[in-house]
Amino acid sequence: MQSVDRAISVLEILAQRGEAGVSEVAGEIEVHKSTAFRLLGALEARGLVEQAGERGKYHLGFGIVRLAGAVSSRIDITQQGRPVCERLAEELGETVNIAVMQEHYAINLYQVRGPGAITAHNWVGQLTPLHATSSGKILLAYLPTKERASLLSSVGMQKVTPRTITAKTKLEKNLAEARERGYAFTLEELEVGLHAMAAPVRDRDGNVIAALSASGPGYRLTEERLHKLSTALLKGAQ
Repeated sequence: MQSVDRAISVLEILAQRGEAGVSEVAGEIEVHKSTAFRLLGALEARGLVEQAGERGKYHLGFGIVRLAGAVSSRIDITQQGRPVCERLAEELGETVNIAVMQEHYAINLYQVRGPGAITAHNWVGQLTPLHATSSGKILLAYLPTKERASLLSSVGMQKVTPRTITAKTKLEKNLAEARERGYAFTLEELEVGLHAMAAPVRDRDGNVIAALSASGPGYRLTEERLHKLSTALLKGAQ
């Protein structure tokens, strides 16, 4: 853990200074020059730092850009999706979320509560099961078949409520229907009394990178109303 902490400190020093030598880094993190040299060498091997010519100075490498790119795309989705979520929440009167896949979960990045959703749960940062949520289903639906099968086999399909789908054949049929209609929905599959629907958000190449969902209590967001509102959700996701 100490080595990890020191390595991160080295990156922060280079980010602040622009460049620094071994002696400067060693002095900043209070270690021997040989330790600083080994840390810089390990980071250089990963492309996270680079040596600036023959001056013995180091600066951040393009490996940092690669790592940052994985996060910035998600940040962009949230920033660009804000006005869409706000408009949809007002139009639908329900809670609207943007979610992405993280390992074997769907994680919610942004949420706007509709005027009728005063007591809605805050889903931001929550990891939710893919098979039991509308966002998770839409993210699963557009995965390659083998990747989806492998993912579901490794994590299983826990029964969260009496209505959660736990049979793979039934889920596959459900996902095929979601692809055909363009959106997925859940009826009390994550929480009793909670209904939701989600549409895919695609990047410029047409790949599904996120899900835009609307959720609310079943007595208000009935299955019939849910399907009627799907046109607005699909337009928002687009």
